Amino acid sequence: MVEVKLFSGTTSAYLSKSIADHYGHPLGDINVHRFSDGEMQPVINESVRGAYVFFIQSTYPPTENLMELLLMIDAAKRASAGYITAVIPYFGYARQDRKDKPRVPISAKLIANLLHTAGANRIMTMDFHADQIQGFFDIPVDHLKSEAIYIPYFQKQDLSNTIFASPDVGGVKRARTYAKHFRRPLVICDKYRKQANEVSEMTVIGDVEGADVILADDLVDTAGTLCRAAAILMEKGAKSVRAMCTHPVLSGQAYEKIENSHLDELLVCDTIPLKQESEKIKVLSTAKLFSRAIRNTHEHRSISALFVGD
Repeated sequence: MVEVKLFSGTTSAYLSKSIADHYGHPLGDINVHRFSDGEMQPVINESVRGAYVFFIQSTYPPTENLMELLLMIDAAKRASAGYITAVIPYFGYARQDRKDKPRVPISAKLIANLLHTAGANRIMTMDFHADQIQGFFDIPVDHLKSEAIYIPYFQKQDLSNTIFASPDVGGVKRARTYAKHFRRPLVICDKYRKQANEVSEMTVIGDVEGADVILADDLVDTAGTLCRAAAILMEKGAKSVRAMCTHPVLSGQAYEKIENSHLDELLVCDTIPLKQESEKIKVLSTAKLFSRAIRNTHEHRSISALFVGD
């Protein structure tokens, strides 16, 4: 069987090491030299000729990490790698997946084109902001789901008084997945924005009186929507409110907002490293799931078999 090579980008080393440990294969030797003006030059210090090469790098903060990933892919392509997979636990720019106003880019499509042009043969990621982003790629995309992590976690808990909730209309499908699996009710928090990262109005569709509510989202950026939803759910009579998200972007005053919010707990995945510790934030590892997906890719086995219910 063709040899596997796992390489880590600079800011995802913490996750890459854990993925490699679960896979049972050491990370490859790669250095990223930086010139005094900020230019990067990745150097792969071992042969990748004919190998299955996996580059693990979340694109957050997106610009520099994305450029590093593109350069690593190009280096492997020029070194005659047999098959190159970009493992991108958090795919930056995914929120820019359409023209929602005049004269703006569809950035997610541009990033897809850049990765393909650089030489990636395959993309592996987790929880796109919108499923249809897979259609932007002309190469295979393995779209891992955080349900494979959260469902086993919640199966160990008593959910008899639980209601699942979506913090906005766009996340209903995600919240419904959990509600359907655990046969629990679903409510929706309908929000209205006047500008990005600022919620103007929010209403709750459904009854949460006396219930333990779990909000489900794909990412938390400024935490404004999540904290606003938690406050309104408590006003509507919820007994408690917890939340889970895949990608803890947590920019600006997000940590402060979460600490001062009505949330009892925020569950996140380690696709992005936390900038600081918080008693309210609990991190669940994605390393085992990614390692199994990498192995299945190499051995030409099903990826969907890794998900509960598929």
